[in-house]
Amino acid sequence: MALDPRHHKDWEIAEEAESRMKTVFELSEILGLEKTELIPMGHYLGKVDFAAILKRLKDKPNGKYIDVTAITPTPLGEGKSTTSMGLVQGLGKKNKKVIGAIRQPSGGPTFNIKGSAAGGGLAQCIPLTPFSLGLTGDIDKVTNAHNLAMVALTSRLQHEFNYDDAMLAKKNLKRLDIDPKNVEMRWIIDFCAQALRDITIGHGGKMDGFLMKSGFAIAVSSEIMAILAVATSLKDMRERMGKIVVAYNKKGGPVTTRDLEVDGAMTAWMMQAINPNLMQTIEGQPVLVHAGPFANIAIGQSSIVADQIGLKLSDYLVTESGFGADIGFEKFWNLKCRFSGLKPNCAVIVATIRALKMHGGGPKVVPGKPLDPAYTSENVGLIEKGCDNLIAHIENIKKAGINPVVCINAFHTDTKDEIAAVRRLAEQTGARVALSEHWLKGGDGALELADAVMDACDEENNFRFLYEDTTPLRERINLLAKEVYGADDVSYTPEALATAKKIEADPVLCKLGTCMVKTHLSLSHDPTLKGRPKGWTLPIQNIMTYRGAGFVVPVAGAIKLMPGTASDPAFRRIDVDVETGKVKGLF
Repeated sequence: MALDPRHHKDWEIAEEAESRMKTVFELSEILGLEKTELIPMGHYLGKVDFAAILKRLKDKPNGKYIDVTAITPTPLGEGKSTTSMGLVQGLGKKNKKVIGAIRQPSGGPTFNIKGSAAGGGLAQCIPLTPFSLGLTGDIDKVTNAHNLAMVALTSRLQHEFNYDDAMLAKKNLKRLDIDPKNVEMRWIIDFCAQALRDITIGHGGKMDGFLMKSGFAIAVSSEIMAILAVATSLKDMRERMGKIVVAYNKKGGPVTTRDLEVDGAMTAWMMQAINPNLMQTIEGQPVLVHAGPFANIAIGQSSIVADQIGLKLSDYLVTESGFGADIGFEKFWNLKCRFSGLKPNCAVIVATIRALKMHGGGPKVVPGKPLDPAYTSENVGLIEKGCDNLIAHIENIKKAGINPVVCINAFHTDTKDEIAAVRRLAEQTGARVALSEHWLKGGDGALELADAVMDACDEENNFRFLYEDTTPLRERINLLAKEVYGADDVSYTPEALATAKKIEADPVLCKLGTCMVKTHLSLSHDPTLKGRPKGWTLPIQNIMTYRGAGFVVPVAGAIKLMPGTASDPAFRRIDVDVETGKVKGLF
């Protein structure tokens, strides 16, 4: 019998559930995989050969495609992963063949504030410890492939500085004339390490590298992680890997991984990582785990290949997009679906009474501190004001031409009148609404949500992109700012404006997708502006290009590619039971 989440921590519930979980071989049978399509990595973890599966099932119709997103969250998160697992379990209770597709957590938030994103309560992805601590090594492979490019760059800088052209020619090297003050990439590490944001490398003599400013970003923000998410084949990945811009030369031209002759070796590091990982929910439904998080600074999607095979192997595929519908869903809508050619049947918007109260003017929510009593006592007025934020997200889903389902992720402090207010206002905006108690009851608590999702999937939709491939960059940014975020206007720094004009004039860059970078804590660029802000301008401070992933990346507001570790991080509570060898304290 499952433990009660009201009295037990997530890691305790996961540990108890793991005593009866299916082996990876049993999951393979449920999926109908051929023996050679499963790549076992122990008894309970494995990878699947996506290319072999797609080749065998290329003529099989796809199942229904469901994306899980959310309203603008509090800093605590509102339970997208928990809802994704709960919905998978609820559809399983309805005897549907269902698969989940979620992202692998980053070590940074796992050991910091956010936790491992495996879900929670009785709606989790297991086994929890390997899920949270590196899984099958995909993030390590991204880290190694990325840092190999930086090794290639810094060693070339050193050799070009120390050798004349004749000596370079003897070593079969062509001078790339790299500008050390115009380096696009940084090193990466999968922790929140603010002390490494800005560093100087190459101290010592001429044999110790090239003296230059550098720094670190978090691993999951790497362009290689984005490539893992959007690549549709090994060939596609290999081509993308060679287009990554590492730096610029002294004339302003790009220096790519292909120029550094490191793209082949980088792809070699990623050979195993391209295959999705196979796990399961607490109730035994298969879950494909692939690619990484951070939709505010990256694409924030599980991989296209995981979705492709999941749709072939199931009646319903539940995938998840990072943060709110203004960020994660928008990138799912205008980037992921454009690259994959897949069309979703519905989107689930996760909402909590807690977050709606915050957006209605409730007190500040601070991670690590107790919630203000306003969040645990009834206040319908705050809920009604906060629903402006929910309505904005419903409208964004409808602009994509697909059917929205609002999931009220239930907490025990929610009251009937508060829930009724959310249901009334969401239904008035044209969304189906379901109250779900998956955290407390698992799949049995998600039956209403499963019914609403099945109904939405059976209804016709008219999926459409917000902009076309031919839409100029600044017009795209304007559409995103006004139609999705609710801004009045867009402003540019002189540097960002010059870059935008250069991209628009470039026949290759002008066709790349647009991957916006902004805070996840507000519809605006300002994390302090809650609800549905009015009368503001979106400031574009910088524009980066991820040529390999196929993105132009406008940066709005002050976003750090390397998050910081808080004063009370999760690692203080994580430990190992030396008698059993089991990890405790993960959440």
